[in-house]
Amino acid sequence: MDTHDEDSNAPHGPGGRHGPDRTTGPGEPRETGGADEPHRGKGTDEPAGSLVTKETDRPHATREPSGPEGEPGAREPQHRPEPLVGARLGVAALSPRYQVGAALALAVVAVVACVHLGMVFLHVAPSNTVTKQHGKAIDDWIYPEFEQNWKLFAPNPLQQNIAVQVRAETHGADGSASTTGWYDLSAEDGRAIRGNPLPSHTQQNELRRAFDYYAGTHDKDNRPVGVRGTLSEEYLRRIVVLRLDRDHAAGSGGTLQRVQVRVRTAAVPPPRWSGETVPSEPAYRVLPWWTVPAAEARGGVR
Repeated sequence: MDTHDEDSNAPHGPGGRHGPDRTTGPGEPRETGGADEPHRGKGTDEPAGSLVTKETDRPHATREPSGPEGEPGAREPQHRPEPLVGARLGVAALSPRYQVGAALALAVVAVVACVHLGMVFLHVAPSNTVTKQHGKAIDDWIYPEFEQNWKLFAPNPLQQNIAVQVRAETHGADGSASTTGWYDLSAEDGRAIRGNPLPSHTQQNELRRAFDYYAGTHDKDNRPVGVRGTLSEEYLRRIVVLRLDRDHAAGSGGTLQRVQVRVRTAAVPPPRWSGETVPSEPAYRVLPWWTVPAAEARGGVR
C-alpha cells in the first residue's frame, strides 16, 4: 500500500488533514480551504486567476462614507484640536479700548468701597478731630440707609417696646365734628413687616426715627429746643397725617382739623431667672394738639 492509500481514510475537504484530495479539471471552479491560499473573487465576473482580498481580511479596514446616491464619498480626515499656547483670557482678551473701560470701572468701585468703609469707621468711632470738622458730611453719607450703632453690644441694650399712636379731630362732609380713636401706627408697620423677607427701610424706621428726632429736640414739657424743634414737629405731623389719610380716618368727604400724638412705652419683661424688676404698667407721653394746614387736610402731603 503506498502513501496515498494510507491516507485514504483521512477526511477530505476543507476540514481534512491534508485539504482537498482531488484536482480540478479545466473550467471547473477550484475549492479553496488552505490558510495560505488567497481567496478567489466568488460571485463576481473576475477571471479565475485573479486574486481578491476581502475587506474583513484587511488588518485595519475602514469603510468610506457613502454619498446621497450610494456612491463612495470623500473621506474627511479627523483632526484633534490642539491646545492654544499663549492664549489670552479674561480682561487681557479684550481690545485696548475695553481694557481701559474695565480698568476705570474697577478703579471707581474700589474708590467708592474705600470711601464707604472710611465713612462707616468714622461714624462709629469715638469723637475725634476728623468727625468734629466733617461730621455733617459723614452723617449725610451714612443716614438713613447705612446707620450704625452699638446697641447690640451695649451692656444694657434697649429693653422697651415703644409704640407711636395718633388720633385726630375731623370735619365731616355734613359739617359734623368728631374725634377718632387712637390709631396704633407702630402696630400697622409691624403687621406690614411681619412675613416680609425684604421689608423697606421706611416701614422699619420712618416712624421710629421721626419720634427720636422729636424727642431729641424737645424737653420733657414738649417745648422745642433750638431751631430744629419746629422742623421736627412739622416732620412728625406730616407723617401721621399721611398715615391717617391712608386709613381714611376722616371718612368720605371729610377733612382733618387737628392731630395729637402719644407714645406708649412698655418695659420688656425680664427672664424668670433674673432678679430684675420692671414696671408692669406702660407709660404714656402725650404730645399737644397740632393744627393741620388746609393743604395737608385734604391729602396735600406727598
